[in-house]
Amino acid sequence: MKITRRKIAIIGAGHVGSHGGYVLISQGLAEEIVYIDVDREKAVAQALDLFDSSTYLDRHVKVYAGDYPDIADADILIVAAGPLPDMKAGQNDRQQTLGATVEILKDIVPKIKASGFDGIIINISNPADVVAHYLQEKLGWNPKRILSTSTTLDSARVRRAISEATGYDQKSIQAYALSEHGETQFVPWSLVTVAGKPLLELIKEQPERFGKLDLEEIALRAKKAGWIILGGKGSTEFGIGASIANVVKAIFGDENRILPVSTLLTGQYGYRDVFASVPCRLNNEGVAEVIELKLTAEEKAKFDESVKSMKENYRRALEM
Repeated sequence: MKITRRKIAIIGAGHVGSHGGYVLISQGLAEEIVYIDVDREKAVAQALDLFDSSTYLDRHVKVYAGDYPDIADADILIVAAGPLPDMKAGQNDRQQTLGATVEILKDIVPKIKASGFDGIIINISNPADVVAHYLQEKLGWNPKRILSTSTTLDSARVRRAISEATGYDQKSIQAYALSEHGETQFVPWSLVTVAGKPLLELIKEQPERFGKLDLEEIALRAKKAGWIILGGKGSTEFGIGASIANVVKAIFGDENRILPVSTLLTGQYGYRDVFASVPCRLNNEGVAEVIELKLTAEEKAKFDESVKSMKENYRRALEM
């Protein structure tokens, strides 16, 4: 009997990559994690710090700094390389990082190719959807085996915002932010449910309790959460770490779990050749199925506008 070790490689040892690694370790989702970063000293420091933490956690894991040849036998590659948005510039759009991120990708893509890695790629570098598409195209990767966490985190923020507005626990709420991990994301309110019951029905049945809910304000509050966190402490860490762990768990556990991740559309929602975040069934093959939701005309119009924006940004990325 052959016992295999689950190995994850993480490119980028910054706030996001390190916190993602810690959640993976604390949840026992890997036996080996290798960090790669242009700042070798930082990668060594993060790996050593994380390795030390495992002494008092439930699972044994080996954590170390390495280089691209070390990812050859990894099962999952997490791409967490890229700059944070410049809050001082007065901009609040993840697309502002596109140029700098593409320059980093031009360096790492040939190194990934040369490494011999053939596993599943999870991108969390921003702009998440465009970067996942760029990696898939430049690497020539099987689109089912590359995805971005994208609105997995945004959907958690939506559920939290609805919970705060209604009083229902967020774990009892089913809701998605769709399309882009960015400014054009939207919430399809026609599909939001509480314990399986549509929220819109609850609003009609209990106007005295829910009639004053401002759905657009709730969606905006969820969308702005990332910028509040970024502006307050310089980076998002814990939420994205938990999102990464959920996606990895669904893949390693062959769970067939539905999560909103960014994947290459092949006709779903009326689009091809664009990465967009939609509910997907995840298992050990990667994205096993795209779930096509029935959107209202207004929701579909928002989806169309978001896709238009992402297509334009992807075109820009290819021209850089």
